[in-house]
Amino acid sequence: MRIGIFGGSFNPIHTGHIALARQLRRQAWLDEVWLMVSPQNPMKPAAELLDDQLRYQMARIALHGEEGIVASNYELHLPRPSYTWNTLEHLSQDYPQHTFILLIGGDNWALFHHWYRADDILSHYEIVVYPRRGNDINRATLPPGVCVVDTPLLDISSTDVRQRVGRGESIEGMVAKEIEPLVKRLYYDFS
Repeated sequence: MRIGIFGGSFNPIHTGHIALARQLRRQAWLDEVWLMVSPQNPMKPAAELLDDQLRYQMARIALHGEEGIVASNYELHLPRPSYTWNTLEHLSQDYPQHTFILLIGGDNWALFHHWYRADDILSHYEIVVYPRRGNDINRATLPPGVCVVDTPLLDISSTDVRQRVGRGESIEGMVAKEIEPLVKRLYYDFS
């Protein structure tokens, strides 16, 4: 199977993540997309991050019934720091029957050359890049094995959701209805 790895903190998972995963699955010809709940990203402030297992459970609930889109806590069990190269290599060893494709936003692609073992990722794995506002991608300069898919730009973010909860504003439609009460409680208490 062709499995797309869509990593993130999912703090919390929102409807934009799910809509994007659907688009990526279809446009990149993937059998499944695994939303890989990541541990603390060293480039993000830890104070705003909920517990790993809570974020994973919310993702599982939000994705229940989504065909071909799966919440994964695989990376949470790997040694830290969590590097994409290590995750992809472990996945390839544990699931040799699958082909893993890295799914990243244009913002991450712009910084990709700084990633740990970026050249090894490029030489061993396909990369599918999706557009992010403010990050234009020159398709003519993409290396072999990297492609851009034209997914819609969605104006929703986990930061937005957290801030709205903190201000007591509605988040209806921003998160799956199954997790909305949990998101309100967790992030209101957390803020």
